[in-house]
This record gives sequence, structure tokens and C-alpha cells, in this order.
Amino acid sequence: MVRRLLSILPLLLACVPAAQARTAEARIARVATPVATLERVRLTLDWPEDAPQGRLRLRAGLVDAGALGWRLRDVDWRCPLTRIRPEGASVRWRCDGPVRDATGAALRLSLELDGQDLDARLADGDGALQLARRGAAPDRTAIDLRSVPVAWAQALVREAWAAAQLRDGRLDGALWIDAPADAPVRIAGTLAVRDLALDTEDGAIATEGVGADLRVDLRLPDAGPALRLDGALRGGGLLFGPAYLALPDTPIALGLDLARNAAGDWALPRLAWHDGAALRLDGTAALSPEGGLRTLSLVAASRDAAPLPSRYLSGWLGPAGLSGLTLHGGVEASLALSGGALREADLRLRGLDVGDAEARFRFDRLDGAIRYSAQAPVRSAFAWRGGALYGMPFDAAAWSLESARGRMRLREPVALSFLGGEIGFEALALQLPGDDGDGQGGGLRMRTALRLDELDIGRLAAALDWPAFEGRLSGHIPTVRYADNRIDFDGGLSMQLFGGRVDVSSLAIERPFGVAPTVSSDLAIEALDLHALTGVFGFGSIEGRLHGRIDGLRLIDWTATAFDAELHTLRTPGVRQRISQRAVQDISSVGDASFVTSLQGRAIALFDDFGYRGIGISCRLRNQVCRMGGLRSAGNTFTIVDGAGLPRLDVVGFNRDVDWPTLVERLAAAAGGDVAPVID
Repeated sequence: MVRRLLSILPLLLACVPAAQARTAEARIARVATPVATLERVRLTLDWPEDAPQGRLRLRAGLVDAGALGWRLRDVDWRCPLTRIRPEGASVRWRCDGPVRDATGAALRLSLELDGQDLDARLADGDGALQLARRGAAPDRTAIDLRSVPVAWAQALVREAWAAAQLRDGRLDGALWIDAPADAPVRIAGTLAVRDLALDTEDGAIATEGVGADLRVDLRLPDAGPALRLDGALRGGGLLFGPAYLALPDTPIALGLDLARNAAGDWALPRLAWHDGAALRLDGTAALSPEGGLRTLSLVAASRDAAPLPSRYLSGWLGPAGLSGLTLHGGVEASLALSGGALREADLRLRGLDVGDAEARFRFDRLDGAIRYSAQAPVRSAFAWRGGALYGMPFDAAAWSLESARGRMRLREPVALSFLGGEIGFEALALQLPGDDGDGQGGGLRMRTALRLDELDIGRLAAALDWPAFEGRLSGHIPTVRYADNRIDFDGGLSMQLFGGRVDVSSLAIERPFGVAPTVSSDLAIEALDLHALTGVFGFGSIEGRLHGRIDGLRLIDWTATAFDAELHTLRTPGVRQRISQRAVQDISSVGDASFVTSLQGRAIALFDDFGYRGIGISCRLRNQVCRMGGLRSAGNTFTIVDGAGLPRLDVVGFNRDVDWPTLVERLAAAAGGDVAPVID
């Protein structure tokens, strides 16, 4: 911090003795200037008689430049003092030597002065700060910066922003300081910043590698600092809480007015950010003494929204699982916050295309407006021309909305064609984060009523690369709730599959677009046609009707981690119960089973299929282990197929605990026909 000594160098003009002497010393209890105050000052001059130069030593117990934020202890400067006699000019004095403070850090301070003017240079490696004062304008100090470390400005920055820590970067520029006795200190001029790195104590704000060309006007009255800043930013990254800005190499115009009052509150009557066609932002704000947002008013416009996701939105999109979001078209927005809560917002869409790099969704040509109000009702409407969900197209839809008291709702139902059927949104209510008007805060919440009519499961299976299922999906879900990054479905879905029915209930999805999405549900299976089902999966051939349940199903990243499943056949009038030799082999390989028959040896190979009385299998999956069962159990064995007729064939499992990944591999092998029979 010794480098800040330049703020009090003009005092030397009054302290250097006019007459020569072998040794002279001055002790001063306190010296006050408009810029700084010195205490316990000792000035010692040792100049032997007839010597060409002397030695000067300046010591100060305390140097306090409070307005600039500099407070130094035990300052000590030593240098050889030389008299210069330019022809036709007054005598000048030159002194050049190291200066230190209580920290022990040393810089090099050079000084030239006479009775009117002062020139000084403070250097540290490649960085140098030059200072000039002229007798004709004693209240003004000119400062020239050349590759100065930003750390030299730490004390001044902390005066206005106590939490900021300057980590790296260099400064070039020209500043002047006015310090009249009857007015606040003022610092103004131009600065060029290279590779700026800073952060706050809590890590909420940070920059890395940022460049800037700035015009600065800073005033330091007793009531609090006031700053006017204009210029351009380029390159590097900025972090503001959850927002991360990746700045382009092209300049972004920046404008800022900032003032602090006697109570410590901050006012930003002007905030401007102009990034070409990507984003133009203008607004005002007010902050608490701790930096908390009290009020904010912003107007933003983007004629070309393509750069927005990577340049401005990645901090929000990544945690939401939308890091591959793409935008094309235009968008405008305005918002007003008060007391930290959103009060009004207006989003206008101008032919906006929204997509996902992983092709999970797409919305084409969004037009219209979405308006939000925490107070009086407002209405808005928007529409899209089409889109797709996981590659499955849907058609155009128009939405009519109303917002009041912090809620947004659908004014009339919306239906759109999808998978050969129809999806209907019969109601929709949205609650944005913050106070809901009833004193209850929280994150984003949504509630809707959903109707699915005759969706073609065959198209769904083809789009998701599933086996060739055939059937229809219908259902009415009276309530779908979204809160805390979780979707809960009340009611249920009914799928008409393989001549039977599958009912889905207790459906919930955690982190639907985030990392490792988790799905939980219960499934009830009724009268599925096993011949059609086994044909789709390539699992031999079984005739009959399948019933059962899969309760507590839990999928993490679409992989099963837990469930209680029980599947069995029931006799149905007019339906044969036959199982092919291939299906017997597949069941045996999957279930760690063997099959036994009333025939001897390998005579089983002479028959293509067999009758059965019943088929049953169960699995309780926990911790990657499937606890298996069948129609009945005896010790560690269980019956999967109970044969009937001649030849009679039973399939019996003999290992009730099966590793789940191994079981999945066996299912895949069975579907591919890569199994061999095991005959007891």
C-alpha cells in the first residue's frame, strides 16, 4: 500500500529546507491536506558541506487518505537528494529511491520539485504511475498510468465497494484528481483495463479476463461516492449470482451512474448495456447498503436472439438441463421489480424459433406477447405455427392468458393435434418465484389439467426407437402440478395396448429437464395379448392373457432402480394357453431356471409348443438385486410355468436373487435369440 504515498507528495514542497546544513531534521505532529493527513512526520536531511548531493529520509507513522480509501503505517522513503540548476530556470530538487511501509513491500519513488511544481514517478517492474502538480493549479493532480497492476487501485475500489477483491489485470490511462478545500475530491479521466479478474468475498460476483475502455468520473463527498461510467467491454466472463455472461470480442457499450447516500443506499439512475443486435438493455435500479436489489426497471430488446443462450443465459439454462437451447428471431422484454419481487413483466415474441440441440423439443415461429402482473389484471396472447417433441411433430396453437396478483392463467382451453390424436390443456395456472400475494414465497409453480385423446402409441414407439408397439393412449389428468423442479400427476393415464389395457397412476417426474431425471409411478396391467406382446419383443411365442402390477417403479435417468412387479396369466374363455419351445428356453435363461418334463432325455426337442395351466413371475428390485418369485415357491426355488397336458412341461427357477444388470443382459440376449435350452 506504500504506492499510495503519491497522494501526499506535495507536502514535501513545504518540508525541504531551503538552506544547506550537515544534518537537519524536522518533526511535525500532524500535517493536513485536502487529499491526506500525515501524523508523526519526521523529515531528515543529511548533506555534508561542499558535497554534490545529500540524503533525504521521510518517515510518517500514519498516512490517512480517507476519501481515497488509503491508510498506511510506518511509511519510510530514503533517497539521494540532488540540486538541479537548469539554465534560466529556478532551482529544482530530485530524489529517487525505494519507499516502504509496515508490510515491508518496496516500490521505487522518483521525485522532482521546486517551489511551484512537482513531478513524481512510482514504479514496480513494468508498471509505472506518474504524477504531476503545477503551482498555477494547486488543487489539481494529474496521473498517468502505464501497465499498472489493478491491485494498486484496491483501496480506492474498496471505498466504494467493500466486498470487492481485485485479483489480476493491468491499467493504462490518464486521470486527474481535484481536491479543493471547499469541495469533494473528484477523480476523472480515461482508463483501459486488460485481463481484469475480481471477485467478491461471497463469490456471488466475479470477472475473469475482461477488457474495457472506460471514461470515469468519480466524486467522493462525505455523504458517499458518486460514479459516472461510460465505455466499452470486450472478452472474458462475468458472473453475477446465477447469471454468467460470456463477453464477445466485439465491444459492448456500457453506461452507468451510481451514487450512495448518507444512509448507505445505492441508486443507479442510469444503466445501459448495448451489445449490437444481440441485446440492448436500459434501466434503473436501487440497492440496499449490502447490495440487495430493492427496485429494478429494465427494458431489453434483441433483434437477433441467436447469441443469447451462450452469451447471457448459460447460468440459468445449464442447471435446468437446457444448455443446448437455441433461439432464432427477435424478442423484446420489460420488467419491474420492487422489494425483491417481480411486479410487472412483458415479453414480446417476434417470429422466434426455439429449439434444443438434443432435439427434445422445438417451437416454430412464436409470435405475440406474454404479460405478467402482481397487481391489476392484464391480458395477453401468443401462438406458434408448429413444433416437435422428441422428433414427434405437433401443429399450431394459440394461447390466451390473463395475469393478476402474481398469477397467470389460461383464459380458455387449448388443444393441438399430436401423434394422430389430440392433447388438450383444459386449464393452466402459473405462479412465478417470489411472493404470491398471500405472503407465501417460493419458486416457480404450475398447475394444469391435461387431456389425452387417442394418441397413436405406434408413432410414439417409432419416434423413440422402442419396439413396434401398437395401441392408443388416452387419459384425463385433472391436475398436473410443477414445483421445486418436480412434476406430479393426479389422476391417471390409460393405454390400450396389445388388446388389453395398462393404467398408469401416481406418476411423478423430478428434474424433468435436469441432470438424471427421475420418474416414479405405479402400473396396472389387464388382459394383454401375450402372443402380440412376445411377438414384438422377439421372446418366443406365448398365447394367453397377461395381468399384474408394477408398483413403486422408479427410473433414474430412464434406468430402472426399484420396483415391485408381479405378472401372471389368467384363463380367458376362447383364448388358448400355449407356450413355444423358444419361449421356454428364453424364460429359463432369463430366470436362472430349468425346465422339467415327463418325457425322457431330449425328447422335448420333438415338440414345437406346449400347453400350460399358468405362468407367473415376480421381481422386487432393490440395490441392483432382483428378488424373484413365481406362481409358488419352495425354499430357494419357484415355479414360473405350470405345465398342462402331454407332454407336460414345468419351468422352475432355482436362484431367487439375481443381479439386475445381468438380468437385463439376459433379456436382451433372449430377444436376440442367443440362448440355449437347459433340460433337467
